[in-house]
Amino acid sequence: MWSKIRKTFFAGILVLAPITLSIYILYFLFNFLDGILNETVTNFIIKKFGEESIITAIPGLGIIFLIALIFITGAIARNYFGRKIIALGDYIVTHIPLLNRIYIAIKEISEAVFSEKRELFKKAVLIEYPRPGCYSIAFFTQDTKGKIQENISVDVVSVIVPTTPNPTSGYLLFVPKKDVQELNMSVEEALKLVISGGSIHLKEKINLKKISSSRKKKKSKIV
Repeated sequence: MWSKIRKTFFAGILVLAPITLSIYILYFLFNFLDGILNETVTNFIIKKFGEESIITAIPGLGIIFLIALIFITGAIARNYFGRKIIALGDYIVTHIPLLNRIYIAIKEISEAVFSEKRELFKKAVLIEYPRPGCYSIAFFTQDTKGKIQENISVDVVSVIVPTTPNPTSGYLLFVPKKDVQELNMSVEEALKLVISGGSIHLKEKINLKKISSSRKKKKSKIV
């Protein structure tokens, strides 16, 4: 009897928890982002047009002005003279002790997420790691070039082996191209598998194909 009640109770939690938390997080983010500029904009309108022009703070007003500010900043950043000004500010901030560590860390994360060059992970692959007979999911980044490749006798590729459940950290490995197997899944699917600790079952069968390289054939990148 109690076992059935407990199972029913937990089944209800499993259904309601994701929905409730999602709504709460969206509500929190809305209030947080709206609160950044809402009060400032409201006070500006009151000073400019008088108290009778606005009775209470308008929900969403802060977000509208925040989005407008982001677009204006982006337009300046894409301009030649704007880039010069930003580069100067960047130079100054990166030379301020303590602040530069925080600024550089946030900047690197922002560039990884929002930059047009953010597609660091190009393919989901499988490699033998950390020992023969033990396999790990990795992400192909590029064909290795420069000093690294010059010091290795075989063709190697650069891959990142992510950690679980936080795939933002991991290990950079240079693996022989012949030992890398491409997974027939998207990068997003592979990330879900890593984050879930392998508990998510993929709908399609994972097919493997060798990322082979032949010195007789013309070298080509993985596309």
